[in-house]
Amino acid sequence: MSTAQKKSLFPFILMVILVVVAFFNPSLPENGNEYEYNAADVAWMLTSTALVLIMTPGLAYFYGGMVKKKNVISTMLQSFICMAVVAVIWIAFGFSLVFGESIGGVIGNPMSFFMFNGVLDHEPWGGAPTIPFTLFAMYQLKFAIITPALITGAFAERIRFTSYILFICLFFIFIYAPLAHATWHPDGVLFKMGVLDFAGGTVVHMSAGLTALASAIYLKQGNECKEHTPARITYVLLGTGLLWFGWFGFNAGSAFGATALAATAMATTTAASGAAALMYILFDAARGTKPSAMGTCIGVVVGLVAITPAAGFVTVPHSIVIGAVAAIISRLLIDWRTKSNIDDTLDVFPSHGVGGMVGMILTGVFAHSAINGAVETNGLYYGETGLFTAHIIGLIGATVFILVVAFILLKVTDLITPLRVNAQEELEGLDLSQHGEKL
Repeated sequence: MSTAQKKSLFPFILMVILVVVAFFNPSLPENGNEYEYNAADVAWMLTSTALVLIMTPGLAYFYGGMVKKKNVISTMLQSFICMAVVAVIWIAFGFSLVFGESIGGVIGNPMSFFMFNGVLDHEPWGGAPTIPFTLFAMYQLKFAIITPALITGAFAERIRFTSYILFICLFFIFIYAPLAHATWHPDGVLFKMGVLDFAGGTVVHMSAGLTALASAIYLKQGNECKEHTPARITYVLLGTGLLWFGWFGFNAGSAFGATALAATAMATTTAASGAAALMYILFDAARGTKPSAMGTCIGVVVGLVAITPAAGFVTVPHSIVIGAVAAIISRLLIDWRTKSNIDDTLDVFPSHGVGGMVGMILTGVFAHSAINGAVETNGLYYGETGLFTAHIIGLIGATVFILVVAFILLKVTDLITPLRVNAQEELEGLDLSQHGEKL
């Protein structure tokens, strides 16, 4: 018992230290705020920031409805706790790691905006010149929050909660932050290569999906993995609705203004998600499987994931192609995963990882400068190869980086505090064994 108390004391001490540091670092603006903003853009980005945040509770319902009844609370809490953990890290040094002064194009200087110093009166971010820098920082925080939450579906029903907290901290620092910096910072290595990621296909979905794959392999199969009975499919439907609703802030918000580009991103997002949902259940029907609510919901999410990197770079008709292609590939990968020994409980890798990879590749195929002037080289469909080549190289590099670092972080976490619950705790259910609660 004393050992357990010592283990739980250290995180508390860290939080107390952070509170003390915050007390002595008010980070007051020094120069006032003399920049001019566009009121419509500010209003839209405030709305988009809220929309992206609601995706995380939506994900909680989406995942919570898929697991066994005895694990619903624990699964949903794994999503909710990200809103607390990542927000604190973001304010302290996380924002600096992503958008601070570049160190070698792979990470930001953690001291650039330490404790949000200099953020309130900072000049607007170059890619979002009409909104306050603080609003840009808060919008980007919501992406950082949902990314580790996406991973949880891969090890649902068998991970210790305290170990999970440590792992998502390490994931943010060593996977999310470097990948986001490399992709979205003007000095980032992937950005300089010409890799396009409008709203996080690489940064969010590939990082989460591939880390989920590594987690499923590392943690091995759950003791009841062959007895998968969803607790509430109605929760899955509710979660899908919240995700779909919030995703418009995710994609259209990435235009960083109330502009025609935001409207285009909203249109491509709508078309891709609808096409993917239809293709998913029609593909099942063509193979003699009943169209299901679960399949429809998964199809919607796969389409949303796939269009994310391309939303502001491709035409609306091509977004239908992206959604439909991603749905078929994802469905086939789910079939393969089900027959394998990989216990990715809620198929995070086939849905988010593969969806993000398909989206990244097809962005390199269909992107065009007529949609967005940021496209310097048109996609392969239009006869140019530069962008497509950059995306293939970026895809391979990001995949290797994520998988290698993910396995290292899993091992490190496991050495510090065991990742898996024991057999009795798993049988009892994580709601009771980890939180002392039940439905």
